[in-house]
Amino acid sequence: MTKRSSTKLFAAFIAPLALACIAPLTTRAQAVSPVAKDVSTYVRSEMQRQHIPGVALLVSRGGKIVQAEGFGLSNVELQVPVKPETIFQSGSVGKQFTATAVMMLVEEGKIALDDPLTKYFQDAPATWKEVTVRELLSHTAGFGDYPKKFNFRKDWTEDELLKLVEGIPLAYPPGTKWEYSNLGYLTLGILIHRVTGEFYGDFLQQRIFHPLGMQTTRIISETDIIPNRAAGYRLVKGELKNQEWVAPMVNTTADGSLYFSILDLAKWDAALYTEKLLKRSSLDQMWTPAKLRNGQPNKGGYGFGWFIGDRRGHHVVSHDGAWQGFKSAIARYVNDQLTVVVLANLEEAKPGAIAEHVADMYLGDTKKAPGKN
Repeated sequence: MTKRSSTKLFAAFIAPLALACIAPLTTRAQAVSPVAKDVSTYVRSEMQRQHIPGVALLVSRGGKIVQAEGFGLSNVELQVPVKPETIFQSGSVGKQFTATAVMMLVEEGKIALDDPLTKYFQDAPATWKEVTVRELLSHTAGFGDYPKKFNFRKDWTEDELLKLVEGIPLAYPPGTKWEYSNLGYLTLGILIHRVTGEFYGDFLQQRIFHPLGMQTTRIISETDIIPNRAAGYRLVKGELKNQEWVAPMVNTTADGSLYFSILDLAKWDAALYTEKLLKRSSLDQMWTPAKLRNGQPNKGGYGFGWFIGDRRGHHVVSHDGAWQGFKSAIARYVNDQLTVVVLANLEEAKPGAIAEHVADMYLGDTKKAPGKN
C-alpha cells in the first residue's frame, strides 16, 4: 500500500447497481454538450471493464467547469451513488498541496530551496547536511519509500516517523538521480510543522483550502463524521473487499492524506491560473523538471509536486495517487487550458488512463490514438 501513484461477483451484483446509479449527476447550471455525452458513455464502459464501483469526473477549461459528473456507487453496501460532491481520498495527488505550502514559505523567506535539511533537523544524520529542500520537493534527495516491513497499523507519532526516516541510509548521493519518495514528502510535512509551529494540515487549511473556498478538503479522519464520504475498495481473488485499515497517524502524513471532491479540485484548478496562492514565478518553478547537480533534468520529469511532460504535442502537468482503496489522477493540459480529474474508489482502477482518453475526446485527438483505453 503506497500513496503514490472480470469477476462473477461484479457482474452479478455490483455492475447492475452501478448502472442504475450512473445517470449524469452534473452541477445544476451545466449544459450537457455532445462531447460530454460521449465522455459519459466512455466512462461507464471503462467502469464496467475495470470493475470500478464509483467514479467522479471533472473537466474544466480555463478554470471553469464544463463537466462535473458522478458515476456508479460511492458505497456499495448502502448503494449510495457518486455525485460531484462525493469525497474521495487523494493519495499522492495531495503532494502538490504540500509543495505549494513549502513554496509559500519560500516566498515569505522562512525557507530557502537550497537550505540543507540539517538547518531544520539538527539531530539528523550528517548525510542530511548534503540534502536540500529543493531535492526533497523533486524526489532527488536520496530518500526512498516506506520500508517493506513498515507497520501501517501502528499509530506512530511524528517524532517516531522522523526517527524512522533518519535511520534509513540515503539510497544515492543527493542530487545525482531521481527516485520517487513518499518519505521525502512525509519529511516536508514535518518541516512545515517545524518552521510554522503548526501541523502541516492546519497550515493547508488556513492558507490554501479556506481562502479558495475548498470547503470539504481536509486531512483524512476515519473517526469523524464526513458527509458524502466514499468507501474505498479492492479486489481480492476477484471479490470486492473494503479498503485495508491503517492507523490514524498514518492517514495524516504529507505524502498524500487528504479528502477532497471534484468540486473542490475545480476551485484548486481555477486558482492555479491566478496568483492567489503563489507568484507566477513560483508556479513556473513547480512546473519545470528539476535539474540534477550535473545540470540535467531529472529522468522522472518531476518538478515540485507535479510530473511534467508532453502528450502528442500537448504540454501536460499531472499527478496520480493511490491509497486505501482509492485511485486519483489530475492532468492539466497547460496550453489548451484543459484540466481533467478522475477519482475512483477501487485500488486496481486506472484513472490516469481514463483521464488521458477523456482529454483526447475534448481535444479532438481520439483519431490519433486508436484503441486507447
